[in-house]
Amino acid sequence: MSESSSLVSSRRNFLGLIGSATLGALMVPGLSSDALAGVAGNARIERGVRRISFRNQHTGEIFSGVYRVGDKYLPDAFDKINVVLRDFRSDEIFPIDPRVIDIIYSVHQMTGRSDPYEVLSGYRCPKTNKQLRSNSEGVAKNSLHMTGQAIDLRMPGYSSYNIRSLAVSLKAGGVGYYPKSDFVHMDSGIVREW
Repeated sequence: MSESSSLVSSRRNFLGLIGSATLGALMVPGLSSDALAGVAGNARIERGVRRISFRNQHTGEIFSGVYRVGDKYLPDAFDKINVVLRDFRSDEIFPIDPRVIDIIYSVHQMTGRSDPYEVLSGYRCPKTNKQLRSNSEGVAKNSLHMTGQAIDLRMPGYSSYNIRSLAVSLKAGGVGYYPKSDFVHMDSGIVREW
């Protein structure tokens, strides 16, 4: 696999990567280790495959699937992720930073649960951010939501405080905890917490 290939752009390339992964050619250099499921016959080996599941609380739209294989992010998956995490108020779609998806993936793995996240906010256009800021002290003027680098979420049936603690332990970006609204903010900015 060429180092210069930064994105998988076709199904054939994707299947080729899966084949490479089964040979052990692709390893995830990440914050958490992936479970390996080695089998024969019709089952697959999932080495270096990252899956994430979340539901947008406002639109009901769901993303559930593989978004990364080894060190390659899958453009088709991010096309769908960008739609689900769009600013639902303005209907604007913006590219989500793959690093923030890696962060929420790693935290999800650390929970040991299979439940999907419930997303309250992904991308926010500047107009939406300004509107929300006028109604709440908790919205930053230069929010990383406006650059697709932040996600506000919770996992029904799992403590948001525990999600916050796991995210803080990663030291991978910003983590905010909002107990009154029962959600956690995670971003791919500088390491900080509030």
